Amino acid sequence: MSQLIWHLPENLTILAQNITDPNLIGQMQKAFTHFVQSGQAWALLIGLAIGYMIRNLTSFG
Repeated sequence: MSQLIWHLPENLTILAQNITDPNLIGQMQKAFTHFVQSGQAWALLIGLAIGYMIRNLTSFG
């Protein structure tokens, strides 16, 4: 039995944590609102557009 416990993965302890805020949808909504209000959404869109243009300028086909 001790051999079985010796080979358990280290990340198994994640299953034993206490959940303090079970409102998963509320947490996702709060994170998305912060993502938009902090300007990160615009940075993502601008980065995608610039990356797409650079990809087209550097492709040979």
